[in-house]
Amino acid sequence: MITVWGGQTSRSIRVVWLLEEMGLPYRVAQVDMLAPEQDPAFLAINPANYIPALQDGEVVMVESIAIMEYLMARYGPTPLAPAATDAAFPAYQQFLHLGEAGLATLMMPVVVSRFIAPEAERENWGAQWCLQSFQKRLRLVDARLANSPYLAGEAFTAADISVAYALNLGQRNCGLTLTDAQQAYLARTTGREAYKRAMERSHEGVGG
Repeated sequence: MITVWGGQTSRSIRVVWLLEEMGLPYRVAQVDMLAPEQDPAFLAINPANYIPALQDGEVVMVESIAIMEYLMARYGPTPLAPAATDAAFPAYQQFLHLGEAGLATLMMPVVVSRFIAPEAERENWGAQWCLQSFQKRLRLVDARLANSPYLAGEAFTAADISVAYALNLGQRNCGLTLTDAQQAYLARTTGREAYKRAMERSHEGVGG
C-alpha cells in the first residue's frame, strides 16, 4: 500500500490528487508540522522533517514533484504525463516544475513571515520580493492559458496539479488576488472529481 505522509492542504495534496486521478490505492498518514515533537515513524521516513513523503514498499521519497514523476513512471503510462515525443511535452515539463520551483517555493518566505515571524518582521523585504517574483512568474501561466485551457494544451495533466496547488497557496495564505482568467482556470482544475476526493481523503481524521 502506498502511504502519503502529510495531509490537509499541504503539498501532499498534489500527490493525493495524482493518485486519485490515476485510480491507485493509497493511505494518508497525517503529519502536524507544528507539533512540539514529530512522530518518530515519520522522522524515520524523512529525518529532514518536511512533507510530503512517500512510502511505496521499500521506496521512500520526498519532494512532491519528484514523487509525482515517480508514480507516473512506475504505474503509468498515464495521460497525466505526455510522452517525450508528444508536442505537448515541453510545456508540460516546464509548468510541472514551475509550479514548485518557480511559484510555490517563493511563497514559503511569505507564509512563514505572515504566520510565524514576530509582528514587526511580517512585512519584511525578502517576503515582499518573493511575492513580487511570484506575480511576475504568473505571467508565464497567463500567457499559456490565453491560448489553451490547460498548461500542456487541450488536456489536463500533472502540470496543472502542480500549478493549481501554487495558485491555491498564494490565494489562501499569501494575500494573492487572482485574475478572472486565473480563477476560471483554478475552478476548471479543482472542480474535477479526483480533486474533491483528494481533499476529502487528505482531511480524514482531522478535527472532531
